[in-house]
Amino acid sequence: MKQQLELFSDDNPATFESAVTETGFGKYNLLLILVCLPATWASVFETTTMSYIFAPAQCDLDLSLEDKGYLNSITYAGMITSGAVWGFLFDTLGRKKLLIIGFFADACFVVISAFSQSIVPLMICKFLGGFIINGPFSGMSSYLSEFHSSKYRPKIQLTIGTMTAIGTIVLPILAWGILTQSWEFSLFGGYLEMHSPKFLMTVGKNEKALQIFRKVYRINTGKSEEMFPIKELVDEITLNEGNKYGGNVTANRTKFQAMKEGWQQIKPLFHYPYLPKLILACVIQMCIIQSVNTLRLWLPQIFQAVNDYQQYHNGTSSSLCVMLEDLKPRESVIDCTVNRDSSSVYINAIIVASVTSIGYTLTGTIITLVGKKKILVTLGLLAGGVGFSLYLAQDNISTTVLSSTYVALTSICSNVVISAVVDMFPTTLRTLTISLAMMFGRIGAMTGNMLFPVLLRAGCGSPFIFICCLMIGSSLLCLLLPNTDNKDLK
Repeated sequence: MKQQLELFSDDNPATFESAVTETGFGKYNLLLILVCLPATWASVFETTTMSYIFAPAQCDLDLSLEDKGYLNSITYAGMITSGAVWGFLFDTLGRKKLLIIGFFADACFVVISAFSQSIVPLMICKFLGGFIINGPFSGMSSYLSEFHSSKYRPKIQLTIGTMTAIGTIVLPILAWGILTQSWEFSLFGGYLEMHSPKFLMTVGKNEKALQIFRKVYRINTGKSEEMFPIKELVDEITLNEGNKYGGNVTANRTKFQAMKEGWQQIKPLFHYPYLPKLILACVIQMCIIQSVNTLRLWLPQIFQAVNDYQQYHNGTSSSLCVMLEDLKPRESVIDCTVNRDSSSVYINAIIVASVTSIGYTLTGTIITLVGKKKILVTLGLLAGGVGFSLYLAQDNISTTVLSSTYVALTSICSNVVISAVVDMFPTTLRTLTISLAMMFGRIGAMTGNMLFPVLLRAGCGSPFIFICCLMIGSSLLCLLLPNTDNKDLK
């Protein structure tokens, strides 16, 4: 302890990385992860619920194949329009208050969408829900990473991925319990302080940041706050002065000053060395998310088509392409019927989500040993091969196995990219960078879901060849990423 105190003496102020490392990993971190669990599920539910609604709502809303593509895409359209705005606000004003406001506003639009009686108001609510949820999710990713040292940071984004996967398990269970029923009714007939010490240091509030470090240290170790070995933090305002492209901030600035300095703060993002990294991260994330969400959001419909085929053909199975002919809805609602005997649809969806959750856990145990770059390249190539193999699936079992493997591999890649982004950019640019990367990813998801029915009508193999090429292309682009493993968080 004496050596530690000498190491972090007044003559040797501690960096953020040194300070957060000294807080350790314990109850505080676990509590923080638990707090983020429902927030992660909110994002999952916002983007995924429509894919489970289509089968029971097809008759009520008279949904065509293209309508389903639009409804799957509209949430991502809302996310795209708000990506840069949210990123700017989170990086200039901080995290906590915006997280609370954002998630509360999203909850309001979710409630309103539940009472929609036609496709237009439903699409408006889903657009606005996407507009709102984009920022809090990106801010939460930065926020959670900033509370962990470099030893644990690579695993945190995969922890978020695991929580996401658990959410995708919970969602079909809820859908199974609710949507298989015939519902007909008519109406109107203080323990955990959550401020990011990294953000506080960036804006010159070192004393407040140090107080948080001490509190985290006490909760994690059970020792008194006075025993925290670090007594002074480096002045990041002074360290950043003289930056060629700006990015300086006023110490202890007001909210007005934060907004005024916002552009100057994010200006370095559009210059070397950050701009090439930003472009590369955005392109890779666009390819990966377009690939995973094009298939993931159509899987319930694919499983429904398989289920319907087997029921209409006395339990027999066939190749996936033959069974997908039942995916195309009837042209008239007069003879439209809803097949509520669809337990296999939800069971298959739960299997897919469970495999993804297991994949995150396994990857989390090896990521610090193997490295992010190698994982991205390897899993991307494997996902490309599995995506093409889906086209050759000959029965329900092989379809479920291959789709589970594909969604797991691509989902892991998406979260590993975000983990790499956290390491590549400083705090004042991090949430904006994540928001932009996710914005481009959601552009991919939106266009992919709109393309899927078009590609499916052109030929059964087209959508599967499309997602295969996207993943192979993204894995090759990952070769250009810098090695960010074991780097300090700046």
